[in-house]
Amino acid sequence: MIDKENSFFRYWGKTADNGRYHLLPYHCLDVAAVGWLLLAPGRPLTKWLRLTLGVLPKWLRKWFVFLLALHDIGKFATAFQGIKPNLSEQLVPNVQGMSYNERHDSLGFLLWRKVISPLWSASGLGNEQDVSPSQLRAFEPWLKIVTGHHGIPPKDVLNRHQEYFTENDELAAKSFCRSVSLLFLHDIDLSILTDKKFKNRLQQCSWFLAGITVLADWIGSSVPADQYCSSEIPLSEYWFQKALPQAEQILATINLTPACCSSFAGINHLFPFIEQPTPLQAWATSIVVNDRPQLFILEDVTGAGKTEAAVTLCHRLLNADAADGIYAGMPTMATANAMYLRLGKAYQRLFSAEQKPSLVLAHGARHLSDAFRNSVGLPDNAGGNAEYEKNELSGEAYCHAWLADSRKKALLAEVGVGTLDQALLGILPARHQSLRLLGLSRKILLVDEVHAYDPYMNLLLQTLLQAHAANGGSAILLSATLPHKMREQYVQAFCSGSGGEAPALSLEAEYPLVTHVASHVFSEEKIATRQDVARSTAIDWLHNEGEVLDLIRKQVEQGHCVCWIRNTVGDARKAYDALVGCGWIKTGRLSLFHSRFAMIDRQRIEIQTLEFFGDNSDAEIRRGRVLVATQVVEQSLDLDFDVLISDLAPIDLLIQRAGREHRHIRDEFGNRTREKGATDRREPPVFYILAPEPSDTPEATWLKNVLPGTQAVYRHVGQLWLTQKILLKEQVIEPTKNSRILIEEVFGDEAQDYIPEALLDLSWDAEGDAGGKRGIARLNRLDLSKGYSRRSAEDSGGWDEDTNIPTRLSEQTVDVALVVKKGVELLPYAHTERFPWDMSTLSLPKGEWEQVQKSIPRQWQPHIDELREREKALKWIEVLPLVDELLPCYDKAKGWSSKKGDDR
Repeated sequence: MIDKENSFFRYWGKTADNGRYHLLPYHCLDVAAVGWLLLAPGRPLTKWLRLTLGVLPKWLRKWFVFLLALHDIGKFATAFQGIKPNLSEQLVPNVQGMSYNERHDSLGFLLWRKVISPLWSASGLGNEQDVSPSQLRAFEPWLKIVTGHHGIPPKDVLNRHQEYFTENDELAAKSFCRSVSLLFLHDIDLSILTDKKFKNRLQQCSWFLAGITVLADWIGSSVPADQYCSSEIPLSEYWFQKALPQAEQILATINLTPACCSSFAGINHLFPFIEQPTPLQAWATSIVVNDRPQLFILEDVTGAGKTEAAVTLCHRLLNADAADGIYAGMPTMATANAMYLRLGKAYQRLFSAEQKPSLVLAHGARHLSDAFRNSVGLPDNAGGNAEYEKNELSGEAYCHAWLADSRKKALLAEVGVGTLDQALLGILPARHQSLRLLGLSRKILLVDEVHAYDPYMNLLLQTLLQAHAANGGSAILLSATLPHKMREQYVQAFCSGSGGEAPALSLEAEYPLVTHVASHVFSEEKIATRQDVARSTAIDWLHNEGEVLDLIRKQVEQGHCVCWIRNTVGDARKAYDALVGCGWIKTGRLSLFHSRFAMIDRQRIEIQTLEFFGDNSDAEIRRGRVLVATQVVEQSLDLDFDVLISDLAPIDLLIQRAGREHRHIRDEFGNRTREKGATDRREPPVFYILAPEPSDTPEATWLKNVLPGTQAVYRHVGQLWLTQKILLKEQVIEPTKNSRILIEEVFGDEAQDYIPEALLDLSWDAEGDAGGKRGIARLNRLDLSKGYSRRSAEDSGGWDEDTNIPTRLSEQTVDVALVVKKGVELLPYAHTERFPWDMSTLSLPKGEWEQVQKSIPRQWQPHIDELREREKALKWIEVLPLVDELLPCYDKAKGWSSKKGDDR
């Protein structure tokens, strides 16, 4: 007989379009059952949680599963039930006047605080569990964790529960709490909840428990509609006969059990193409590692094999049981795509042959990557690479479809690759950030190009390192060269999280350098450099654009390929137009590459750029070819130019750009040479820099007179002056010998004293801007020490639904889809079968878009409105018809041009 007092069977928890419904108590147990399996004693995260909390596995499992069963008690509100009225006469009736204007997660916490807790305190729940008032107060942070199951902590300022719950609702919720406490808490001692040290430990663990809650709710909510149950079954019977078997079946399909790593068998096992490891790679195979949190900072020249060395380190850390997986955070989507392709050829060798680890790409445009789309659900017998044995997966990447359908889930894969932003969201008040932290747990955080981040992202990265170390994670940071101060900040952040004392770093550290920090371990070790990448590039100076054009003409006539890197899109277009006007470059031998192209054109130009100047380019295709580009060629693309010209930029960027000249070994004609021991037979490289005339006493307009766009982008004019000063002195960029000198003479604290007085105001403005960005980062980041609660973001108000906390501080941009007319019909600019609207889109500064938007002919507005209504892909995207006077705004060869023609 069902106890008639169990009125909780009159509430629905899930509904289907066909009118079927799943009773609320069963949905709660579905989610609890997933949690029961996720917290199995043998799981690494369970071990970490129970050791950190100081409890037994059984206690943790039964206590938290009880709480998971309460995650949706806010749905006992008649106000919530009213959003699906008239499902069945067996359910509670709708009550007029009850408005559902607060989410059920916050209503659940309100119900606990105002109704259930006082009732339990006053009279108990009849479950023979003696709970003191102090213990009930200690329940609250736990209830915030589970009621915040939709990715943000519940509001804790609501008071009037009567606006949402009837008395019958309250009785039903109380009865349900009593029933699940009988099911899970009959042999659990709750006295530890009031222990002060335990409460403090909970603050750290709460973020992972919140992530488990989100994950359990997602998985538990995936019960198919044909399995919905609307009849009364005793809860214990449903738990053992339905909830647990069902959860086991779903989890077996998803398979969140970490894949077992393969035994480390040398770098050649991971990367068969490596015949002779570089010194850095050899170091990575021999350094002593253990299962404690560790930080590695690898600084070496372009071509030293940093990525392969880092992956080798990751494999050795996996073998040492320091981690179960990897997340590689990159500065841009382009660099993430490139890393994804590189790892896709090697990542399976990190794991045992019989395993099927997932490799997931995690960024906003990942669906446009053919490599990623093809990887989702790749069958075992997929063809492709003959190098694999018959019973192995193809060398192409494999990714489970469930992990692939959301960037939030992506971090749960064994190997994730994406922008650093996806990881930084774990320490910002963003919905589902707890799931991202959960995904990063037991993973090695591999961050490439760490020198590329501005002060805002830099401080957020430090916060992430601190949190990751506190949670037992290891990290590997890669860079060409880091200023001493920045390296020190990363080490201090990591040590602050791991609980160790930060070591004093050497001011005289050499280069290339490996910094290794672990428990009771610290080393700064100089690494040798392979001769073929220990290049030396001479510096020469140009002081106006006319000199640049003359140089390009001379080099083209000699058959060389040339790249001119400009600092703004506007300057790049201007240079391109000037070269077109000169008339001495052969048709098809001049191209322009910047960030303001529609995706379809950007992808085409990127492919062509790699074809013309990449590793496989030959003398014929390179001869007399010129590329005008912006910063898009600084990273990720494997390019090699005979002659390189750059606008003046900060020294770290110039070092990066110089690596694109004579990057590959070629003969005197430009053909690739791959013989062992071969040397480059082209003329010695010269890096030409367009800059103002050098002056010890410059005027405030020193830079603006020659490169006004550069001053708008790189505002610290004093550091640009210091860059020119040290390069004039050194005369060469020779990374293995003078990188450290170049960096410290520009960014070091003492170097700032030498900035000329006339440039100080501009430099102080830039310093103030950098300080402001760091201040905003301090406000925006979560205070993880306050636990999973709204208080963790009280400085920024970031948990407010209307507040968007960014991972980057940059000029506001707008995504704009280009459309063309066919009669009176508007069609996507890109005529592609897949994702035509994505491929037709580009990002523009908000102010610039607002100016152009005013020029859209009025007669086209109804057509635009109709198009946006019809195409779901355009819901959050602006639309620009390339008609009439708007036609000059975009050109497939030159990209976007504003009315002013001064795009930055």
